[in-house]
Amino acid sequence: MHAYLAGLGTGLSLIVAIGAQNAFVLRQGLLRSHVLPVVLFCAISDAILVSVGVFGAELLTQVAPWFTEAMRWGGAAFLILYGLRAAMSALKGGDALRVAGQAQAFWPTMAAVAAITWANPHVYLDTVVLLGAVSADFANKTAFAAGAISGSFLFFFSLGYGARLLAPVFARPRAWQILDLVIAFIMWSIALRLIMGD
Repeated sequence: MHAYLAGLGTGLSLIVAIGAQNAFVLRQGLLRSHVLPVVLFCAISDAILVSVGVFGAELLTQVAPWFTEAMRWGGAAFLILYGLRAAMSALKGGDALRVAGQAQAFWPTMAAVAAITWANPHVYLDTVVLLGAVSADFANKTAFAAGAISGSFLFFFSLGYGARLLAPVFARPRAWQILDLVIAFIMWSIALRLIMGD
């Protein structure tokens, strides 16, 4: 259960940052246009990438035992920097999620979400590299991966179907500042756990 909750918290912390994919999902939710296929595509894509990161890292550690320690320290460093970025964003303020535009046909919509998801280098860094690194510290990698994947499904479905409720909230910069502070705290907490080797 501990590994599952850690995966859930880490996955959610990484995914909620303002970005093109989240803005796209929110836009589709606001327009009530192709919401189910869009959120399913995003969540399943995350599930594939998380699985590659978590279980690919496990296979690599069997070939190169030193890789676990390298991932632990590399992951901790990245989490500290990621948390610092979130904290700086919270202090700076001014960010808000604004959505506008017209609904598109099904295939252009799916082509757009595919490009936004798979052509974004940050998605590989967050899911494959970072979650793979954090998972190396857990004996039950399946539970950790399940937690991270659950976080993706929870987030994308909430964002897509709760868009009309969330949009007014996250149109205000203060809401993103609070969210960024929460993300920074979670990232630093996980980094500390990696450093302590608990």
